[in-house]
Amino acid sequence: MLILAAVVAIFVYGMIAAMLGTILPDLSSRFQLTPRQNGTIALAQALGLMVASLGVGPLLDDFGKKAGLILGLVAIFVALIGLPRSAGYRSIVFLLFLLGCGGGIVVTGANALTSDVGEAHRGIALNLVNIFFGLGGLATPFISANLFQRNWVRLCYTVAGLTLVTLIIQVAAHMPPPTGAGRFIFSDAGPVLGRPILFLLGFLLFLYVGCEVGIWNWLVRHLIAQGIPESRALNILSLGFALGLLLGRVGASLVLISAAPVYITLAASVAMAVTTFLLLRTSNPTVAAVLVFLAGLSMAPVFPTTLAIVGDAFPRMTGTAIGIAITCGWAGLAVSSHIIGAIAGDDPKRIRRALLVIPASSVLMILLNVGILALAG
Repeated sequence: MLILAAVVAIFVYGMIAAMLGTILPDLSSRFQLTPRQNGTIALAQALGLMVASLGVGPLLDDFGKKAGLILGLVAIFVALIGLPRSAGYRSIVFLLFLLGCGGGIVVTGANALTSDVGEAHRGIALNLVNIFFGLGGLATPFISANLFQRNWVRLCYTVAGLTLVTLIIQVAAHMPPPTGAGRFIFSDAGPVLGRPILFLLGFLLFLYVGCEVGIWNWLVRHLIAQGIPESRALNILSLGFALGLLLGRVGASLVLISAAPVYITLAASVAMAVTTFLLLRTSNPTVAAVLVFLAGLSMAPVFPTTLAIVGDAFPRMTGTAIGIAITCGWAGLAVSSHIIGAIAGDDPKRIRRALLVIPASSVLMILLNVGILALAG
């Protein structure tokens, strides 16, 4: 039941992670939003993710994962119900901030719960559970393009309904209360959380999340600017990137049986740099679909495997350590979205140049992994 609770929560988070990129073209058309305003909207979601994931760590350690998951899912539900009723740009910014808050709480709580349940094989458990993030990310653009004919209002209400079902599962699940071994103790925070490896891992997630969410939020608009129809662009995102994430995490869970986690993140960073750079040099939809799939495969193991390294390094105050690492990731989302939006300005055709932030960040991830490997050794 605990694994089911983590799985459905991660699935919902995957759906809302793909939500902004899926509905952004229609929102931009309806409210005449510029790429710069799109960047601000993405920044608001990122700030919500940051605030929530940083603040929820001590809550998880002191009051348990159940309280955090319920709180996060309520925030997601309210935001999704409110979006179709939004009056314009400012209300959209607020609701995406709230959606980010809910997402940050849910992803931190679900991964912390999985880390506890799968303590003996954290890397494998976290990769397997995060397969459902890929499924959720695949479902949102696929449903929008093929079932709802890009009706974003129906999409919001559908995902809100699934969120409500997930909330009921969390309420019904019997989650053990905090034992005290992992509780947040302020006096212990310095020596436990001041270790350099936490901040190296946090910076790795800072760069990685900026790359992944850059694909989620901007790929469809980029492909449309290259002359690819919106429905096909949405299918490339769902059947390419999201499917790549899904299958990549299945493969990573098998490789982690015999390979150290840091070697997985190093290899993934190299593959990310190559695939995302080549993706931005093509306007052929078939080639783009293949490269987007390969980029998804490359990115798949980075997030859950990095969290596994954090969990192994911090058996005490695990929720707080994971929350800090994830918050660093959301900071990367905020910075990359702002930079991408600023470079693109008011011209959608400049999104391709702006997205070069992604392969550049991947190169920095390679260097970081070398540093983490040296520290771990």
